[in-house]
Amino acid sequence: MADAGTLSYLPLSLATALFFVLLLLLTKSRRERGLRLPPSPPSLPVIGHLHLFKKPLHRALANLAAAHGPVLLLRFGSRRVLHITDPAAAEECLTAHDVVFANRPRLPSARHLSNGYTTLGSSSYGANWRNLRRIATVEVLSAGSLLRSAAVRGDEVRLAARRLFLEAAADGASEPSPARADVKARAFELALNVVARMIAGKRYCGGEGDVPESEAEEAARFREMVREYFAMHGASNLQDFLPVLGVLDIGGARRRVVRLARKRNEWAQRLIDEHRASFDDGKGKSRCGRTMVGDLLDMQAADPEAYSDKVIRALCLSILQTGTDTSSSTIEWGMAELLNHPNAMAKARVELDEVVGTGRLLEEADLPSLPYLQCIITETLRLHPIAPLLAPHESSAACSIAGYDIPAGTMLLVNIHTMHRDARVWEEPARFSPERFEGGRGEGKWMLPFGMGRRGCPGEALGVKMVGLALGTLVQCFEWRRVGDEEVDMAEGSGLTMPMAVPLEALYWPRAEMTPVLRAL
Repeated sequence: MADAGTLSYLPLSLATALFFVLLLLLTKSRRERGLRLPPSPPSLPVIGHLHLFKKPLHRALANLAAAHGPVLLLRFGSRRVLHITDPAAAEECLTAHDVVFANRPRLPSARHLSNGYTTLGSSSYGANWRNLRRIATVEVLSAGSLLRSAAVRGDEVRLAARRLFLEAAADGASEPSPARADVKARAFELALNVVARMIAGKRYCGGEGDVPESEAEEAARFREMVREYFAMHGASNLQDFLPVLGVLDIGGARRRVVRLARKRNEWAQRLIDEHRASFDDGKGKSRCGRTMVGDLLDMQAADPEAYSDKVIRALCLSILQTGTDTSSSTIEWGMAELLNHPNAMAKARVELDEVVGTGRLLEEADLPSLPYLQCIITETLRLHPIAPLLAPHESSAACSIAGYDIPAGTMLLVNIHTMHRDARVWEEPARFSPERFEGGRGEGKWMLPFGMGRRGCPGEALGVKMVGLALGTLVQCFEWRRVGDEEVDMAEGSGLTMPMAVPLEALYWPRAEMTPVLRAL
C-alpha cells in the first residue's frame, strides 16, 4: 500500500502532466494556423475525440466519417490522426506519398513489445527496416522460398485433416459421426505448425502422441501471447494517447505490457537456443534441416552485429504471430460465411470434385485451377479484412492529401473495412457474394486487405496459399453444419486485428466419397 508521502505527490504529478499536455496542444495549435487542414468534429480539451470512440474502433471511426467526411483530422489525446475512408485519398497516401507515410508511430505500448521499435512491423523507414524486410522476404517469403516450403504446408494440412477424421470416428461406431470443432483453434494450430516448420523446423500442435507434451504446452503459451499482443497493441490503447495514464499506470496496463514482452522474448530465445543446440558437432548442419533460423545463425557467425539474437528473435516473433493470427482468422471468417451460405459451400465442393476429384487430397498446385474458391477467399477478405485500419502509418514530413495540408508527425489510419463496404463501389456491400468476383467482374474495384506500397504486407502470397489450401481441404473432405439453427454470429471483436467476437464452433463429419482417402492418411 502506498504511504501518505507518496499519495501527497499524486495531485502534483497530475497537475504537472496536465500542464505539459496543454502546453503541447497550444504549441501545435499555433503552428497549424494558416494551414488548410481536413475537417474535424468538435473535440474536448486534453482528450480530443477519444470520448467519441467505442469498440470496435473501425466501426466508431466509420460513423464519424459518415457524419463529417471521408478525410478527417482527429485528435487522439495528444496525437494528431488522419482518418481516411476515401480510396483516392488512401492511394495518394500510399503511392504518391509512400515514403512520407512509410514510418510507424512510436506508440508507448509498442516500445516494449517491439524491443524499442526495432521489429519489422514497428521499425520506421530506414536502414534497419530495409535489412529486416530483406531477410524476411528472401529467407521465408520469396517465390523460391514458398516453392521449397509447399511440401510443409501440404503435409500439415494432411495431418490436420487426418486428426479431424480420427476425432469424428473416435466413438467407435462403424461409421464416423458428427463431431464438434473449434474452428479458430484448429486453424491456429495448423498455421502455427506451418510457419514454425518454415522458420525453425519444428511442430507444436497435433493429436495425441503427434508432438511431445512440452511442445503442446509451448503452443498454448504462444497462442495466449498472440491473443494478448493483438488485444494490447493497436490504435485503441488509451495510454498511447494520454501520457499521464502511462506515467501513473492506471489499471496496470504498462505492467502487463512489460510482462508480455518478457514472456515473448523468453519464448523466442528458447526457440533460437534449441535450434543452435541442434547443430551436429563438427558437421555444421542442423538436425532441423534448412530453416530461416538456421540460415540466420549461419549469417550470425559471419556478422554477429547485423544478425544478433535480438534481430533473430524479432523476426521470429513478427513472422510467427502475424502468420498464425491473420491466416487462422481468415480461415475462421471464411468458414463462418460458408456455414451461413451453404449454397456457396456446395458450389465450391462441386468445383473441387470436378478439378481435384475424390481420390486424393487438394494440393497447393491445384489452387490456380479453382477460381470459385479464390472468389470465396477474396470476398472473405473484402468483408472481413484482418487489419481493418491497416497498421498505423506516420508522416515523416508535411504533405498535401486530397487538397488538405497534413503536418509532419501525423498518424494515418486507412479504414479499409469501410472502403470495402462502400455502396458506391459494391452492390449490396454487406452481403457475402463470391459471385461478384467471377469472370474478373471485381477487377479494378478498390480493395486493400494487405496494404500497399513499402509497408504492404510481405506475407500476402503465403497467407493466400495457406488459406486456400486449408479452406479447400475442409470443404473437400467434410460435411459441415452450424451447431444450432441460428446463423453464425458474425459480430466483430476488437484489437489490432479483427477476430470474431464469438469463436466459431461447427459440427462436421467426413464425406462418404472422401472416407477412403481419409482412412489412408
